[in-house]
Amino acid sequence: MVEMPTSSAGWPRDEEVDRRLALAREAAREAGELTLRYFRDERLAVELKADQSPVTIADRAAEELLRQRIAGGFGADGILGEEFGEVAGTSGFRWILDPIDGTKSFIHGVPLYGTMVGVEFGGQAIAGVIALPALDECIWAALGRGAWHERPGHPAERAKVSATARLADSLFCTSDAKSFADSGRGAVYERLQAATRLGRTWGDCYGYVLVATGRAEMMLDPIMNVWDAAAVQPIIEEAGGTFTDWRGRRAIDAGEGIATNGHVWPELLALLDESEK
Repeated sequence: MVEMPTSSAGWPRDEEVDRRLALAREAAREAGELTLRYFRDERLAVELKADQSPVTIADRAAEELLRQRIAGGFGADGILGEEFGEVAGTSGFRWILDPIDGTKSFIHGVPLYGTMVGVEFGGQAIAGVIALPALDECIWAALGRGAWHERPGHPAERAKVSATARLADSLFCTSDAKSFADSGRGAVYERLQAATRLGRTWGDCYGYVLVATGRAEMMLDPIMNVWDAAAVQPIIEEAGGTFTDWRGRRAIDAGEGIATNGHVWPELLALLDESEK
């Protein structure tokens, strides 16, 4: 676990965090189940947003459900969501929502997508939930409370990163190999492929779940939005790993992100630094 971050707004009481984590878990599950109504439906219409990323009725309906549940339970909290923007709050808490992380996978009928709910306080990500509805899995965490993974037929169990210590023995994941070239980091992808045991594009939030549960050692995204990262950071950190930008700074709004098991983090940062010289 990482050291508890400080906040200019002070730190919220445990019960305030626990109540929000409970709602985040319930709402993420509900919104994820809603997306299954549209999953693998050949009639599903796909639109393009201004940035040319795809969106569907499932994305919008899931975010609307999340917003309704949050407003009903914590009306003074702010909300930022991928599909409907930001509503300011007055409590110091802000919810950060990605109703379908991996919309492209969702559209193609690939089950490796998730519903993500992050909770921020005073600018710090303090809790997160990732529901994987098509896999019937869920992982959640709050700072100081550990990370927990639930899967079919098993009670919730503590999520822990792997003990692998070398890049050469590691599984490296990313959402899209093309994003490395698009961000001017094509050489980094090639070096990672050469330096690690295995590279796979088991991406979006699923790759981060793999790191948090010890099945992959690192997940890198050279292009990332804050709603892609807010739920991830507390989960990875509470599982014993690191979530930072590509320079090793703890952040969810850097426009990029890397999650590791912590053990390979120094070697990975050295590779990234050398690749970008």
